[in-house]
Amino acid sequence: MKNENILVLDFGGQYNQLIARRVRESHVYCEVHPYTLSIEKIKEMAPKGIIFTGGPNSVYGEGAALCQPELFELGVPILGICYGSQLLAHMLGGKVATAPVSEYGKTEVEIVKKDSPLFKDVKDKTICWMSHTDYIAEAPAGFTVTAQTPVCPVAAMEDASRGLYAVQFHPEVMHTEEGIKMLQGFVYGVCGCKGDWQMTSFVDEAIAQLREKIGDGKVLCALSGGVDSSVAAVLLSKAVGKQLTCVFVDHGLLRKNEGDEVDSVFGPEGPYDLNFVHVDASERFYEKLKGVTDPEKKRKIIGEEFIRVFEAEAKKIGKVDFLVQGTIYPDVIESGLGKSAVIKSHHNVGGLPDYVDFKEIVEPLRLLFKDEVREVGRTLGIPEYLVRRQPFPGPGLGIRIIGEVTPEKIKIVQDADWIYREEVAKAGADKDLGQYFAALTNMRSVGVMGDGRTYDYAIALRAVMTSDFMTAESAKLPWEVLSICASRIVNEVKGVNRVLYDCTGKPPATIEFE
Repeated sequence: MKNENILVLDFGGQYNQLIARRVRESHVYCEVHPYTLSIEKIKEMAPKGIIFTGGPNSVYGEGAALCQPELFELGVPILGICYGSQLLAHMLGGKVATAPVSEYGKTEVEIVKKDSPLFKDVKDKTICWMSHTDYIAEAPAGFTVTAQTPVCPVAAMEDASRGLYAVQFHPEVMHTEEGIKMLQGFVYGVCGCKGDWQMTSFVDEAIAQLREKIGDGKVLCALSGGVDSSVAAVLLSKAVGKQLTCVFVDHGLLRKNEGDEVDSVFGPEGPYDLNFVHVDASERFYEKLKGVTDPEKKRKIIGEEFIRVFEAEAKKIGKVDFLVQGTIYPDVIESGLGKSAVIKSHHNVGGLPDYVDFKEIVEPLRLLFKDEVREVGRTLGIPEYLVRRQPFPGPGLGIRIIGEVTPEKIKIVQDADWIYREEVAKAGADKDLGQYFAALTNMRSVGVMGDGRTYDYAIALRAVMTSDFMTAESAKLPWEVLSICASRIVNEVKGVNRVLYDCTGKPPATIEFE
């Protein structure tokens, strides 16, 4: 059975995947595609509704990203957000201009049409997140203004007869206090969705699709031991059994003792009936990374070396048709979607080389967010300690070491990270954390230990709260926990004389350092 779906058309905004995430939280399947997606493809997808995202440009500017006019003739409800709202106004005869006063950040919005389906059960005055320089100066004919602010006369508008809705603010971000209600008002109240997107149905459908795609072919799975690749591995084992070989590549950039932990779970003594190969390729990676400081180059190098190692292992076990990776939706998004900016290449997406010696790359989790992947893991019966394991990027400590990667630096960050994670867990401060880790900066500073002068590195500690990994807030860890961590790291880790705490959210930072 095909799930009902909402289509998000991306007009170049940086965090538009949050819209899809919020829609899926309401148990309605949602995909993001470039605004250039053809009308034929859109008809084929048969969406229950379409959402226009934000974007960085002016709708009246030269080369502006404009939607296809035929969209308005499909009879499918449309919701425009920020740039998307201005686009609706611009294309349907309204007026968009530079706002006399720009609005950025938390803004009190007054709902002036209480019976709008978008604002059902929303307070008369509600806090929303604004981020705009342009504004809708005049709503198009047929539209009713449904919300406003003191400086934005059209903070929201609608033409209910045609199923067209627009909001100048961003309901998808958590700073908009009642944003989820508004999105659900569109998805359920306007589009008539029933909410049939469940992880159990995803697992059954994914296994069936994998069996059909792979047939009797051989499969090689890139297994890192992290949540994403572990779930992908177990999903594939359910689908094709012994046709699957899982290759764990120790690139020498893992957390302390991680190789042994992966062996204990997926190796011969573990609970899963997998063909498991452990490859120690650390020296190969160290050699390739020697002298490289640019983070994008590091990611590309690590991504290509992963593929080359897998190719070599594939040749040892005979002809392999498919390579499986644990790519998830945020990886795809941050590596660039349509006109959206590339934040950073992920080693298993933008970091892939041009030529890969496999028939096809299979990514069964490609359209899932992190918390959805965890739910799939639980549905598959994977132990909770593994499902809840701290996320770890494919390039490993290579992107938690600022500047050149060396074995000495790896040892420093491994030991510091071990102490940090041990103390945070011991204090019970890890319960609400999405991710926390230590990174090695390239800053060296003067310190004093004993009676002597030191000139050593600074370790940066990071902890964030997030469920979707598209946005994150810096965690306010107890000062006593941070003090213990700093004291232990400086005293126990050779080469470190200073410990810093990163209190930056995402945005503007990313969760990882590089």
